[in-house]
Amino acid sequence: MHFRLRLHFDRVGHMSLHASNIPAPSHVIGDAKGATQRMLLMGNQACAWAALAAGVRVVAGYPGTPSSEVVDTIAQLHRQGIAQGVHVEWSDNEKAALEVLAGASLAGARCLFTCKQMGLNVASDALMSLNYVGIKGGLVLYVADDPGPISSQTEQDTRRYASFAKVPVFDPASPEQLADMVTQAFDVSEKYGTPVIVRPTTRVCHATTFFDVPQQTHAKDPSGFERNSKWVIFPKRAYEAHAEVNERLVHISDELGERGNPIQNVASAPQLGIVFGGVSSAYACEALRILRQKAQAARHLLPPYKTMQVTSPFPFPKKKAAQFLSGLSDVIVFEELDHVIEDSLLQVVGSQHLKANIHGKLDHTTQERGENSTDDCLARLAKFLGVEDLVESASAPKDAVPSAGPTAQANLEPQADLKPPMRPPVLCAGCPHRGSFYAVKKALGRRTPAVWCGDIGCYTLGNAKPLDAVDTCLCMGGGITMAQGFATADPQKKALAFVGDSTFFASGMTGIANAVYNQHDITVFVLDNSTTAMTGGQPHPGTGQTLMGPKSAPIQIARVLRALGVRCITQANPLYLSQSVQAAKIALDFDGPSAVIFKAPCAQYVKREPACVVDEQCCIGCRVCITTIGCPAISMRADGTCVQIDANQCTGCGLCTDVCPHQALSTVCRERGVIPFKDERSIDPASDPRVFVEDGEVR
Repeated sequence: MHFRLRLHFDRVGHMSLHASNIPAPSHVIGDAKGATQRMLLMGNQACAWAALAAGVRVVAGYPGTPSSEVVDTIAQLHRQGIAQGVHVEWSDNEKAALEVLAGASLAGARCLFTCKQMGLNVASDALMSLNYVGIKGGLVLYVADDPGPISSQTEQDTRRYASFAKVPVFDPASPEQLADMVTQAFDVSEKYGTPVIVRPTTRVCHATTFFDVPQQTHAKDPSGFERNSKWVIFPKRAYEAHAEVNERLVHISDELGERGNPIQNVASAPQLGIVFGGVSSAYACEALRILRQKAQAARHLLPPYKTMQVTSPFPFPKKKAAQFLSGLSDVIVFEELDHVIEDSLLQVVGSQHLKANIHGKLDHTTQERGENSTDDCLARLAKFLGVEDLVESASAPKDAVPSAGPTAQANLEPQADLKPPMRPPVLCAGCPHRGSFYAVKKALGRRTPAVWCGDIGCYTLGNAKPLDAVDTCLCMGGGITMAQGFATADPQKKALAFVGDSTFFASGMTGIANAVYNQHDITVFVLDNSTTAMTGGQPHPGTGQTLMGPKSAPIQIARVLRALGVRCITQANPLYLSQSVQAAKIALDFDGPSAVIFKAPCAQYVKREPACVVDEQCCIGCRVCITTIGCPAISMRADGTCVQIDANQCTGCGLCTDVCPHQALSTVCRERGVIPFKDERSIDPASDPRVFVEDGEVR
């Protein structure tokens, strides 16, 4: 029997503790009076269900961890016939998604936008104006932040964007609170005619709990578009709209301040305050529970304190905060990423002439970056409350140490210097990107200097040794335009840009057009694995697969490149080395913008071939296969005499057979002349490379 302790947030944000056997009490999504079913959902899935229960009609976004499961869940429920009347799509990029939803909202449809924090940069052009224009049907922006960062370039804080765009933002601390805030966000959006952001972080997105969900959902019918001059953002109208935005923020602050942002007095006449937001609320509350237990066991009284959870960091609930701060001498703030709540509290203290000292990231009382944790909050709260001895004196019970003779006793010696081995991320075994990078290195040779401009995707891992093939990585599509800068400022080096097929459609085409227009001498390598692999295998325009079911004609990257004016385009299967090297050489030797399409499907989404076999009579232990391509399925025997293949990882792609100088490696697919991972998306090596020069095709 499993036993778990979890924090529970009720529908208005108050926290309580539940100790229960699994399954735990579930949280209700939608109309509790209708027929429901109990499901274990992660936060992203709970968001999807809450939006559907709220009658969302149009859903659009761009995949990005940790937000991707929202759209995937809605698409799955639509296919199952549970989500009735909803349209769901992966758009080209975040800007396109938000603009699609802006139009649907003005037609009266409830809309949901999804992305990660970096994606809001792409959508910000539309967002900044959309708040002035206003909306009609409720428009909720689900933007997932990534403290750590765990899978992102930066620790960007969406709460800052909310303030910058003057858009309300909700900050959930749990999947239950997340579901409630999505429902509330639709109501606030429609009531005040403004987009509303819901900003979970990675742990909330991926935490799980039980929910009662409706057996079927129905999208609300849109009221239809009605012409109105305010939808056109002329300067005079923008000036008027700015005043309206500022005025409604005051009303929203008052309303959300009363409905959320709960305050709790733990004892009478407290002088100490503890403020938290987002998932840090759960960490801090759990740390306080532990402190109370330790104090009770030690018969020690904690000093009086009170707490406040900030559920709507913008517009900040100033009246509620002033009420909380009254009479306090010191306040500690727990939040992840930026010091947003801390800044707002300092403003309230200054404007109200209060005496409270605010402690947090700015004075290094709490963590400046990364994720918070219960243990970290416990240590900092113990110091803040002056009860550090309660934490320092805690130790494991003596009888908890196992005793199993002399060997076990020896293992009890302190080994503080022992740390788990580092496991840097690498490209998967069988990943076609490995062959792409290696082919380009072979094509360049050792004497040709080059700058390798990477991009956002699995292929960023090409920076790892032994490939060592990524020099820069800025943002999606940025590698193509950065290469143009290198070609201009440092023309003695070959300027190379690598982009994935999904990123090509999301933000790469503009850079290609710029290179052709300004005749920058760069070579773009499109690594086409026919999916958005890094975020979970979502489709894109190059696959033709849509979330609504019907498959459209895939947009061919080679034709797009030709239409944009690229005069030299080659194409090869990167799992075949000689053809790939030849394709790269042709493009690299071309004067002006050129492109190579390395096309083979992601190894994670196709059937594997039989694993590679090592001929021990031929293998001399030279390690060339290991030191050149670094496939994780290949390693050396302990005695160093021969390589060995991990059959559990090997996909039988055959790339290593082209690399081995002694023909010691073989695969069934190469012996039979079979193309690894063959399907309609692969390229037959017999006809590779395909070369398009100017208007003709040369084989």
